[in-house]
Amino acid sequence: MVRYLARRIFYLLVTLFLIASVTFFLMKLMPGTPLNNQAKLTPSQIKVIYAQYGLNKPVWQQYLSYLVNAVHGNFGTSFQFNNQPVSYLIGSRIGPSAIIGGQGMLLGIVLGIITGSLSAIRKNTWVDATANIISILGMSIPSFVLAIVLQYYLGLKLQAFPVAGWGGFASTVLPSIALAANPFAVTSRFVRTEMVDVMGSDYIELARAKGLSENGVVYHHALRNSLIPLVTVIGPLAVAIMTGSMVVENIFSIPGIGEQFVKSILVNDYPTIMGVTMLFSGLLCLVLLITDIVYGLIDPRIRLAGKEG
Repeated sequence: MVRYLARRIFYLLVTLFLIASVTFFLMKLMPGTPLNNQAKLTPSQIKVIYAQYGLNKPVWQQYLSYLVNAVHGNFGTSFQFNNQPVSYLIGSRIGPSAIIGGQGMLLGIVLGIITGSLSAIRKNTWVDATANIISILGMSIPSFVLAIVLQYYLGLKLQAFPVAGWGGFASTVLPSIALAANPFAVTSRFVRTEMVDVMGSDYIELARAKGLSENGVVYHHALRNSLIPLVTVIGPLAVAIMTGSMVVENIFSIPGIGEQFVKSILVNDYPTIMGVTMLFSGLLCLVLLITDIVYGLIDPRIRLAGKEG
């Protein structure tokens, strides 16, 4: 297990290094300048500002300096947002993003398990057909479209929830529902497929032959075994939540990391762009690492396959 874990951590560090390197050089190719009102500045003023942020150095020196500082947890100072440290900007905004992302993930997975189970139990009935249609809609409709629809009807028309802004649980409901759509659809389809397969297994027939009730067969054998492979899709679901939150936060004016990231791109705030990118990448790699570990604990064949490879 230690060797398996060490290999996964090594892959994680290599992945983060590649992401940091590629993102840094792609960012340097972005058009525009991080200076606002550059036309009003004199050449000497521009020179002083570039020297202050190290932008007058060759790109390779900026790259090495960035890597060294990033290893020590220093992602620099924002060019645009009151010259605040990037770590402070991220830390002050991670709360709202974590709340709506966590709620969206939890809501989507729980509803997806319930819907997928009902769909498998009532296979080829109107319940199954309705669940399939809802799941397909959840996969097909982008989160930002659903966010606008929810905002218009539940927020503006019915005034059941705040249209936008941040303050209290009510303001988190609509963004969380918008983010939950994709995890719900994926989980529902995944659980249905796994459960239909499990329900046709020999040991399920054996349990029925022993006189176990249908509810006992479903909840003690079929559902439990169907949920184990669900661990493999948690990583991709987390990615969908992270990327979807960038647009959803802007639609609902939530002061989260996603909103900060979009603003940073618009004004070429390089340190903030890199800091948020590395945060999202680190969280994604951490989720995937945890998924690998949990799956390795659940299914020893994964570890054995890793040793043989």
